[in-house]
Amino acid sequence: MSSSVRGIGGEALLIAGKDLRLEARSRVAANHVLPFVLAVVLLFGFALDPDSGILRRATPGLFWVTVLFAAVLLVQRNFAIERQNGVSDALRLSGLRPAGIFLGKVLSLVVQLLVVELLMAGCAVVFYDVRLRGPLLLLATTATATLAIASAGAVYGPLASGLQVRDTALPLLLVPVLAPVLLCATRAFQIALGEIAGGGWPWAGMLGIVAALYLTLGVVVWGPLMEET
Repeated sequence: MSSSVRGIGGEALLIAGKDLRLEARSRVAANHVLPFVLAVVLLFGFALDPDSGILRRATPGLFWVTVLFAAVLLVQRNFAIERQNGVSDALRLSGLRPAGIFLGKVLSLVVQLLVVELLMAGCAVVFYDVRLRGPLLLLATTATATLAIASAGAVYGPLASGLQVRDTALPLLLVPVLAPVLLCATRAFQIALGEIAGGGWPWAGMLGIVAALYLTLGVVVWGPLMEET
């Protein structure tokens, strides 16, 4: 059992490394996602008066909505590039276990999303005058929410890439299932930033449960999903 787990872990690292090298060559994040994030930050900075406090109070929701749509862009482009280059067919013939491939996809998306979130957090501190008051809760929320988003994206990405209307199918599939993640992460951030009172750890715990469910679902369905798409 332990050797099987180590084998799946090695395969996951192999797939994650491959995906990150593919991203480095295609520059999806650098050319599309990061400029999108910066544009959102600047547009909301102009639209809402920073001195009124509205912008600071809206930061948690704005942060996670931006991350969610950045994830849609990343998943959409990554799986489209793989399909165009025949990588999906090569993976089916590689002999790698579906669970290892899925976990590698999740790990790659987590790394890319963390880069987006780091940029977004820096912009929020600089432009929105946000003060980080609950760092442990912020870190736990970010980790669990990012894992949940990446897991759901890795499940629905290949499903949407096989459809003729894949450019519009992925947001329609992914955004509704990630609504609980958006809600929990926003509430936890609001509490961690001192915008509302209450306990933030139950929200982070709910995010952990959602992430575990999406991870389990992906491990179970990835094999049949590879064959169908």
